[in-house]
Amino acid sequence: MDNDMELNGMNGFSDKQPSVTSQPKSLDRDEAVLARFGKKQRLRRRFGLISAIGITSTLMITWEAITATLLNGLENGGPAGLIYTYLFVWGGAILQTLVMAELASMIPLAGGPFNWVAILAPRYCRKYLSYLAGWLSVISYLALVSATCYVAGTLVQGLLILNYPSYVYENWHGTLLFYAVLFFGLFVNTILGRLLPQIESLLLVFHILGFFAILIPIVYLAPQHQSASEVFGTFLNTGEYSSNFAAALVGMVTVTNSFPGLDAADHIAEEIHDAPRVIPIAIGTSTMLNGIMGFAMLLALLFCQPDDIQSTIGSDTFYPFINIYAYATQSNSGATALTAVLICTQIFGAIGMIATSSRMIWAFAREGGLPFSKYLSRVDEKTRLPIWAIGVTTVISLLLALINIGSTVGFTAFISLVVAGYYSSFLLAASVMLHKRLTVPASQIPWGWFKLGRFGVPITVLSIAFTIIGGIFSFFPSTVDPTPETMNYCVLVYGSALLFSAVFWLLYGRKTYTGPIMETDA
Repeated sequence: MDNDMELNGMNGFSDKQPSVTSQPKSLDRDEAVLARFGKKQRLRRRFGLISAIGITSTLMITWEAITATLLNGLENGGPAGLIYTYLFVWGGAILQTLVMAELASMIPLAGGPFNWVAILAPRYCRKYLSYLAGWLSVISYLALVSATCYVAGTLVQGLLILNYPSYVYENWHGTLLFYAVLFFGLFVNTILGRLLPQIESLLLVFHILGFFAILIPIVYLAPQHQSASEVFGTFLNTGEYSSNFAAALVGMVTVTNSFPGLDAADHIAEEIHDAPRVIPIAIGTSTMLNGIMGFAMLLALLFCQPDDIQSTIGSDTFYPFINIYAYATQSNSGATALTAVLICTQIFGAIGMIATSSRMIWAFAREGGLPFSKYLSRVDEKTRLPIWAIGVTTVISLLLALINIGSTVGFTAFISLVVAGYYSSFLLAASVMLHKRLTVPASQIPWGWFKLGRFGVPITVLSIAFTIIGGIFSFFPSTVDPTPETMNYCVLVYGSALLFSAVFWLLYGRKTYTGPIMETDA
């Protein structure tokens, strides 16, 4: 069968497309959905609604991320800038969620954006665009795994600085702690892989309880609170940009880093019962839940910080929130206890990130999009887990962490690809969906359980506009005149990744990647 998808073929953009109910009775409903796209059921469906919400919410870890990355936003934007950009980014994330919910409901495949692009894009460009979306998604999720392990490890170092003034900060200490977090995530994803849905459901509870375990003490125990006028009216522009508005946009990276992996549930789509319905609910619920908790935590931190904001920004621990915890509880012990909760949520978040990253690699390898795809696309017959993909995710993260020993600047340049890679892959998917809406009658599009209807075009356009803005400002340095140490090398690494993918495509990819491979009759 031809691997290319015609409008009256497996992508279903024709009123002649057979419905799920027309599939053989030997296939259950979920298998029939996969068969519609020419795929066989290879992974075991263990996830339900709560566990899908759990893996998406604990991967996004919005309130944890906004806490840990507070520094950039305080330096450029200040308290007021952080609040207003948070509302802007949260609104943009909701728009992205709506678009992805519709796409995932229509095309519930583990590849996410690259599968959506492969099915929706025009025939003349679908192979390369889907290939590019696949590479960008893989890079973004690998960066997300590394970023989470790195933050968890360096938070421990921050506590050592707080409690032991004689401690000498060494980069290799952070790398070893990185490895500890990574191996814990590997253990859960392999040895305890069969229990991952139950574990993610429990971690969702910890994610929520941990939020209250930190919010309540700092609000209640803080010796004084900043006034509303100080919080909502104080802008900072330490990067010396042309205006406070420009500075706030540069510092917006703090917030964009707090809404990663909105499509996490889609990367386990082939492990979710009733995926076309569950995925939209899971990512929608996660975006709202995490958005509310993130905003509440941001307000609590800003209202409970000491009067001297510069002392907070210049924290010896490298994490301003630790100073805020110490000020609020009036003790290093209290700050240590609260930070320990945050470290735990970061460690637990790494579990879901390894899971979704490995599924993304597995799905892309299934189509021949990666080197050694023959091995990366294998599924263990006993556990029904993509063990090879999980292993490669771990090994790549181990190697990337070595960069931190030689240069933290070089390492952070790679992990800054989280936003750029994620936004770029979404931009491709949203753009081809918009093109499909404008060129194909709605009656000929096989919508899934969730449909935007008449609001689809404006929502998609607005989500694209937001994505472009957020992506552009993720490349800006923290100051107008950056030094080699303060330069944002994300644009260099991002450009290198695009160049590598193009070269790999010309030399190898175009010969092996032919678009979605048909494993069964659609």
